[in-house]
Amino acid sequence: MRKHLTRLCAATLTLVLALGGCVGGGSAPLNPKEPVTLTMWHNFGGTMQDTMDALIDEFNSTVGKEQGIIINVTAISSSAELQKTLSMIAAGDPGAPEMPDITTSYPKTAILLQKNGMLANLDDYFTGEDLSGYIPPFVEEGRFEDGLYVFPIAKSTEILYLNQTLFDRFAAETGVSMDSLVTFEGLAQTAQKYYDWTDAQTPEIPGDGKAFFTSDSWLNLAQAGMAQRGGALFENETLNIAGADYAHIWNTICPPLITGAFANYDGYSSDLSKTGDLVCSTGSSAGILFYGDTITYADGTVEQVEYSILPYPVFEGGEKLAIQRGNGMVVAKSDEAHEYAGAAFLRWFTAPEQNMRFVSSTGYLPVTQDALEHRMDAEIDQVEDGRIKKMLVAVTEMYQNYHFFVAPTFEAFDSMGSAYEKDFKTFMAGQHEQWLSAPDAGSPEDASAAALEQWRAR
Repeated sequence: MRKHLTRLCAATLTLVLALGGCVGGGSAPLNPKEPVTLTMWHNFGGTMQDTMDALIDEFNSTVGKEQGIIINVTAISSSAELQKTLSMIAAGDPGAPEMPDITTSYPKTAILLQKNGMLANLDDYFTGEDLSGYIPPFVEEGRFEDGLYVFPIAKSTEILYLNQTLFDRFAAETGVSMDSLVTFEGLAQTAQKYYDWTDAQTPEIPGDGKAFFTSDSWLNLAQAGMAQRGGALFENETLNIAGADYAHIWNTICPPLITGAFANYDGYSSDLSKTGDLVCSTGSSAGILFYGDTITYADGTVEQVEYSILPYPVFEGGEKLAIQRGNGMVVAKSDEAHEYAGAAFLRWFTAPEQNMRFVSSTGYLPVTQDALEHRMDAEIDQVEDGRIKKMLVAVTEMYQNYHFFVAPTFEAFDSMGSAYEKDFKTFMAGQHEQWLSAPDAGSPEDASAAALEQWRAR
């Protein structure tokens, strides 16, 4: 149950404006003369860490000082390592560290902590009026069972990264259009043309065409495709690959995977982009900082290139829809003072001014309607990094024209999703090897249909 404001805020007007109002539940149970120190873990590195550090320092020296709150970052690690450690804490593993007061977390990990009574219900500290200023899908992603446990701080989606230099060179000789990249069907057809075009450049070496596209997550691609077509890849906590919608997705993306026109790569697409072994890929909008402006070929030649950022492709006849990504922050269940302090920091950090500063240097989206709908255009004009500027333009366009879905949060989803990704890549690698050993055995479409029967029968 949400607590509503029962009395007037006792803070000064300056503090009210800084915090965006009092934390739901009344006056602060804090004493500035005896400040509360909150331990924090997060997974932001590089430029993102610099921005986070600067914002935390600002909070500690202003609002935190006035309220009696100190944020102390005690651990910074990769997202995977952080989620692994939190899962160990949730399971009560021997040797697991003590739960921090506040940490970044994905809902799929937070639900494990919440089931063990380790998270504060943030509905106790944010009223319905408070939350009405946030983008509803971003808030709802952090809800499960009886309350709000993961607070949105920044979100991303998936987009299409395009090496415009390589594409223009290809288009000039073949007549292909960028319009073909709007759908996955068009993308698949274009990829096969690119493979054939590059293969023909070395007639003395047959079958050495280059890949045109890959996805950083074939799981997310399948989830997005199913959602675009009105279905779901997971139903009742079970993998759903039996119907016609899944068959359509499979028979669109698998022929180019079988021939090699799509890359089946065990890593991030940004790696392949740096060596010219890829023209385009789908991946997180927050990954923009990993894309440079040069290609270094195998012979050491370096070429200056330009990238374009396009909206996520849609399967023909489907709805414009893409996955909503990004973690949030959770507050550990403890005493009223520590929980209140955690909520106060989240309120300050996600206020439009602070949140826009965070996302403008990281490639994420802000989480309030005011920031995203009214301040984004002005922020884009001020962004100096051309990569982030292009990404923000594309994602803002998607926000206006797309719907977003979130991955399931049931307990077994993480292991099931990881297994799907691994098994799919391994299976398609085998199909590609078969194709190379007998290229005249039939069409890629026939091979894809036969492969689907095998995949379903596993």
